[in-house]
This record gives sequence, structure tokens and C-alpha cells, in this order.
Amino acid sequence: MRDHLLSVRDFSVVYDVDPPVPAVRDVSLDLQRGEILGLAGESGCGKTTLAYGIQRLLRPPAVITSGSVIFHDADGGDVDVNGLDAEAMRRFRWDKVSMVFQGAMNSLNPVATVGSQLEDVFEVHRPGMSGAQRRAAVVELLELVKVGAQRYRSYPHELSGGMRQRVMIAMALALRPQLMVMDEPTTALDVLVQREILRQISQLRREFGFSVVFITHDLPLLLEISDRIAIMRKGEIVELDTAERIWTDPQDAYTRTLLSSFPRLTGERGVVVR
Repeated sequence: MRDHLLSVRDFSVVYDVDPPVPAVRDVSLDLQRGEILGLAGESGCGKTTLAYGIQRLLRPPAVITSGSVIFHDADGGDVDVNGLDAEAMRRFRWDKVSMVFQGAMNSLNPVATVGSQLEDVFEVHRPGMSGAQRRAAVVELLELVKVGAQRYRSYPHELSGGMRQRVMIAMALALRPQLMVMDEPTTALDVLVQREILRQISQLRREFGFSVVFITHDLPLLLEISDRIAIMRKGEIVELDTAERIWTDPQDAYTRTLLSSFPRLTGERGVVVR
């Protein structure tokens, strides 16, 4: 059995408004080293709040009210994420844990080339690298995600949506993190491009051994790519199991409802009841 990379215990987040809104309620989960964990549920169930919370990316009025997040560093030692100061947290992000944000392919600077934006990651986090080393690393990344070195001097508007998303994945991979969190990374893409990118994520995961938390409301997609799936509802994880068992023997009524809400390609017309 693979050892744990991340341990989350009794984690809660509240939006401090009047009245307060609980967004994540006492969530506990373990992420295995090298696995893809899918996080599914309807809009507003707390998926993204949980992902942001475990990386301390939340902004007011969101407040972490309880719980612990322990990162089991492959380089040695456990890291209490909640206990890191601002500078240690800055080093931790991108180096140990990176994130592909929702709508990230539209987040590239429109007046800077793709190459310069990727170089910025190394300039900030690897200040000892020379300019030539940074350029070589960026070329390697662009080839790795199948954008191609010829796009080094391209501007974002010169790339397709799929290529821009690949650039964002390259940026997340730049420092070879142990965990990549992906928030709805393929939602705005057509089905064929989605599949190409999903295949590439799986291939890169096998090649480099990083773990993935993949957030989406698209449960059939998670069934295809995930090792395990956590189903969230109203801020809680109501079911956590292997993708195979979630599909063949779901235990929670909400999971069964989610599964039955997607149309089948075969069979008679009508409502599918599991």
C-alpha cells in the first residue's frame, strides 16, 4: 500500500457573514502518494473551498475554524501546513503543492509571452538559475505538455483554449511538486480536447509520480481517471471509496442520485434509478 502524502483531519471552514455560513464541515481524508483523488459534488457543495483551505488560499470572509492539514514530505519530515508562516507558505506553494485554478487558461497575462510567464516561476522560486537555465527549463516544459518550443515567444491570444490550459499545467509542473490540485481544469474545453488533456495528466502523473486532487462536478469523468473518489454534499464528504466501488456499489443515496443524473448511451429512454 502506498504511503500517505496528505492527511486532513476534522477540517472546517465558515464564511463569516451574518449569519455565518458553514462551507466545509469536519472533513477528514488521506491522500495516497501517487494517486488521483477525485472530488465530486454539485455546485456550492464546498469542493473548491476545501481545496483552497488546505493550501491556505482562502480570502475573507472565509475562515478556517478547526482541523489540521499535515503534508508528509517525500524529502523528509511532516509539514503542519496551518503552522507555516507567510514566507514558509510562499515557498511551500508551487514547490511542494501546485494548483491549476478554475478558469486558469484565461489567467495568463495577455501582454506577456508564454515563455516569459513560465520563466517567472523559476525566477521567483529558483533564483540561483541563470537566464539560459531558465529558458532551457521552459523549453523542456513546453515540449513535455505538447505545446512545443516554437510557442515560447507566443502570446496567449495566439493559442487555442486547449494550448493555454496546457501552459497552465506546465506552470503547475515547473518545480516538480508532489501534489497538484486541479479545479475544474477542463470545463471550458470541448470533449475531444478534454480527453487529450486528461490522458496527458495521467501520463505525466505516471512519469513523475505526483498526486492529483481533481475537482469537478462531472462524476463520469472522475470514474474514468480517478483511483478514489470523494463525494461532497453540503460541506461534508458523504462517501469516499475506489472509483470502481463508487460505480458498482455506491453506499450513499446522494451518490446514487448523482450517478443516475447522467444520461446513458444505451437502453430505453426514461429515468435511470440505481
